[in-house]
Amino acid sequence: MDVLVIGSGGREHTLVWKLAQSSKAGKIYVLPGNPGMKDIAECVSDIDISDNNKIADFAKKNNIGLVVIGPEVPLMNGLVDALQKIGIPTFGPTMAAAQLEGSKSFSKKIMKKYAIPTAKYEIFHDAATAKEYIKKEGAPIVVKADGLAAGKGVIVAETVQQALDAIDEIMCDKAFGSAGDCVVVEEFLAGEEASVLAFTDGDTIIPMLAAQDHKRVFDGDKGPNTGGMGTYAPAPVVDDAMMKKVQKEVLEPIIAAMRKENRKYQGCLYAGLMITAAGPKVIEFNARFGDPETQVILPLLKSDLIEIMLSCTDGTLQKQNIIWDKKAAVCVVLASGGYPHQYKKGELINGIDEANAAGALVFHAGTMEKNGKIFTNGGRVLDVVATGEDIKEAIENTYKKVALINFNNMHFRHDIAQKAFRHLRK
Repeated sequence: MDVLVIGSGGREHTLVWKLAQSSKAGKIYVLPGNPGMKDIAECVSDIDISDNNKIADFAKKNNIGLVVIGPEVPLMNGLVDALQKIGIPTFGPTMAAAQLEGSKSFSKKIMKKYAIPTAKYEIFHDAATAKEYIKKEGAPIVVKADGLAAGKGVIVAETVQQALDAIDEIMCDKAFGSAGDCVVVEEFLAGEEASVLAFTDGDTIIPMLAAQDHKRVFDGDKGPNTGGMGTYAPAPVVDDAMMKKVQKEVLEPIIAAMRKENRKYQGCLYAGLMITAAGPKVIEFNARFGDPETQVILPLLKSDLIEIMLSCTDGTLQKQNIIWDKKAAVCVVLASGGYPHQYKKGELINGIDEANAAGALVFHAGTMEKNGKIFTNGGRVLDVVATGEDIKEAIENTYKKVALINFNNMHFRHDIAQKAFRHLRK
């Protein structure tokens, strides 16, 4: 069958790459796509990603058998609803279900109502009241913009002043636009973060391999939050016993809760977790594949991705036996100097072909092509991925491939996946 993927980043490049391996895959279209995908998919750049009607018309005209939505904005914009209305199987939640990511206040209220473990919180619609609460609670404390902020609307404040400044930035200066009309202020959770993504048809939910993202821009988890500077899987902080707790205390209850709320959730559910001394607690839910978690999870998937996705759309996921490779995978994000703040675009990139030839998976995140050459076109530019028999080998293999690529002011973290060794030594 022919498949349409929505999106243009490293996550979507990875999805296209994996979908193309399916025995069921016919022609793959990607809207709008990026230069890294052009050898395995047809890029459709003349339709706006927010134009549901034109996307639906394109899917119908081209007899698309499955649509896969990568980024969050089309989900919140109701693209799944528009495609389902004309009978096209679409992997992703409806607009009502995608509120789990679209509104942090909605998400927190659902978790509280159905006793899903999460941080203590309060919701505020004006800056003065939020600041009073912060002064009363003290620091460290977490301030979150309620709406979508491209992964950057969360400030972990180590001092009260930092938290007050975060309120000004989000609510007064409108750094994230209307996403900051409301804020959630949460207690700081001590522990180690992990990402558990899961396939679900709204009744059955099956977790993927646990991964661990590295949000801060600099080594040692220093500097501001980014969209993610690298990741690895499997993350040993979520061992078999912990995964069972996540399944029982988080994944199954939230899917049941959404059903009860008449917001049946189908697609990929991303649970951002803090593994605390008291067990797993939810930091956030996302309504789609994580980026860059996808880049290390899908290379370890041995089962047919199209079959799994179709089973999520038609309610037959319980019949799937999903098989994973026993290897490990590491992703290092190559970013533009200055990211996540101001950075320059249009820098010539060298070494992509050499890295690919050496066995790397190089997924394009923010690139453009001119006269057959590839240039930077975003903050996160490339995702370099390699596997190994274990985490140690995967790290070595990945950084060897990273060394083959360069562009002016290229920045990356040198410590991706090092946290794994704390658990492996035990």
